[in-house]
Amino acid sequence: MQLPALGLAAVQIGVHKRVIVIDIAKEPEPNNPMYFVNPEIVWTSEKKCTFEEGCLSLPKQFAEIERPEQCHVKYLDQNGKKQLLKAKGLLATCIQHEIDHLNGVLFIDYLSKLKKSFILKKLIKAKKEAVSDQINF
Repeated sequence: MQLPALGLAAVQIGVHKRVIVIDIAKEPEPNNPMYFVNPEIVWTSEKKCTFEEGCLSLPKQFAEIERPEQCHVKYLDQNGKKQLLKAKGLLATCIQHEIDHLNGVLFIDYLSKLKKSFILKKLIKAKKEAVSDQINF
């Protein structure tokens, strides 16, 4: 099941700050964005779980990624107050995914060379087609 965007790291939009925003609320629940400034994972569980991940940085590409099922993250909230969050499941995965962005890591970096190469080739082809469409416009 492909989920809509659940998080965003500031670096994805050209803001070079260690800030992430995550909202895992599902309809019909109201939005519930969580803001993390200078997030740092201080513990992860040995038990793993797998979710299908995608990324706004790699449009329309998805892969099953295994990560620790739980993590503890310390951070500053939007008011500058120190926090420690004990996350599990989807929230833990989202936190790890977005903090990876802050550290220059994409979800495809967890894949085998073959799977990563396949996704990169698809992205290159899509980019070439988009450029071709613009030229022919």
